[in-house]
Amino acid sequence: MASLTSKKQGHFISTAVTHTRVNMAETDITRMTSDYADNELELFRKTLDLIVSSENGSASSTDILNSTDTMTSKKLKKSETEHLLTRLVQDKWLCERRGEYTLSTRCIIEMEPYIRTMYQDQVKVCHICHNIAFQCQICENPSCGIKIHNPCVARYFKGRVEPRCPACDDFWPHEIPDRAHMTSPSSQQGSMNRTASTGITSSPTRRSEAARDSTRVLVGVCSCRK
Repeated sequence: MASLTSKKQGHFISTAVTHTRVNMAETDITRMTSDYADNELELFRKTLDLIVSSENGSASSTDILNSTDTMTSKKLKKSETEHLLTRLVQDKWLCERRGEYTLSTRCIIEMEPYIRTMYQDQVKVCHICHNIAFQCQICENPSCGIKIHNPCVARYFKGRVEPRCPACDDFWPHEIPDRAHMTSPSSQQGSMNRTASTGITSSPTRRSEAARDSTRVLVGVCSCRK
């Protein structure tokens, strides 16, 4: 398809770089409005709120269920919420492990403009790869405080006897993860192949256009109505 291009994106789940084919003709935020009802999109946005504002980049099923109490559109029942979460996992927007939900590779890649725009004061950015970092380590120097993805930590500090912050040169006190024991990228790469016809553009101009489109659509559909 003429509207498809390639995008290179680092991601916190794996040390590998993910290559994703993306559709420049239509943003996935726009596409979501035809797949989910208004109240379902509102809950999805509340889930994003919980994940982005959390310390570890995840939201528990209990917190997500409790967030339905503050919905301004038609409130979802517990069974409806559980069914929606299952759908979001199946559609590769969320990942679930032991009742904890995180954003999937697909979600981070395709909604990056929206996330950066709507959560610019909360979103963490990796000092090494400059991509959004939900699971990361933070420099403990109060005047520094840079964030580094766990996989970037493993790659950057590999073989260093005394790890030091790449920004302020203070000692890096966190445990350095072993690259060999981190999550395999194979399952994530598989999901990327299945979503080859979806996504956002990688060029700066088109990325800014996608950000504006994403914000207009998702805010208009699923933000809390006053």
